[in-house]
Amino acid sequence: MLRPYNIVRRDALLPDAQYLPALTYLQTLFLGFVQGLTEFLPVSSTAHMRIIPALLHWPDPGAPFSAIVQLGPIVAIIAYFRRELIRYVAGIGRSLQQRILFPPGDTDARLGWFTVLGTVPLIVFGLALEKKVDNEYRNLYFVAAALIVLAVVLLIAESRSRRTLTLENLSFRDAMIIGLAQALAIVPGASRSGCTITAGLFVGLDREDAARFSFLLSIPAITLAGLYKLAKALHQTAHGAQLGAVAGSYLFGALIAGVVAYVVIKLFLGYLENERHTTMPFIIYRMLLGVALLVLVSIGFVVPESH
Repeated sequence: MLRPYNIVRRDALLPDAQYLPALTYLQTLFLGFVQGLTEFLPVSSTAHMRIIPALLHWPDPGAPFSAIVQLGPIVAIIAYFRRELIRYVAGIGRSLQQRILFPPGDTDARLGWFTVLGTVPLIVFGLALEKKVDNEYRNLYFVAAALIVLAVVLLIAESRSRRTLTLENLSFRDAMIIGLAQALAIVPGASRSGCTITAGLFVGLDREDAARFSFLLSIPAITLAGLYKLAKALHQTAHGAQLGAVAGSYLFGALIAGVVAYVVIKLFLGYLENERHTTMPFIIYRMLLGVALLVLVSIGFVVPESH
């Protein structure tokens, strides 16, 4: 049996402190698996980390738990793209030496800068709307709407995409459009990979390259978000004293999430290598999940607000 779900409460001297649920290892095993499974698929890991505890009638783990568990997928994505990252960092170094931001013919430098600059909109919007994201936007009505709306937009992108563009001829304009779309990922249910893959299809990338650039953009995005939330949790829980009480189970969840995420990255990119494979299964899943969530909330099986 699972032991009672304890809440590590905030210190009275820290008015903005977070509630940190003390999860069992079985709970973090399950949530870590879900985080790793959904992190890089266009189905929204944030939505699943909000929905599943609600369905199981667990208290909402909240943004700090999600950010800490997200450290696993961060390691996974860096490990998977380590060779590309080394090339892109070297390319950025060459461009700085040449004092040319986007050196002609240097694809590695261009993609390196596109990845860095494409992350800026997410940082700006994330900081500006942080409190709403951690509170109002976690309402399950909002999550369900985001799941359904993005599914419809992705469906339109699938039907209208030229799919003739590759990463080698991606322009700065196209990269920034995808970066701006990534900023929508701050909304639970929108999905960071879903937004960026959708935008990639709209600008003309083929599915595999849209997913690959989505994954590249995710590296600085989820790394910065995870480290920022971790630092904030340390500050807001009596400088880590309360976080230390749950660190073991949280890090176990991060380990599980990282292993699963690595496998998912490999399988998803392999799936999209086949031109006949589309994102339709994910579109259908998002729509069904969004509608089911609305029904469950309307009949009172789950409550829309975090608790």
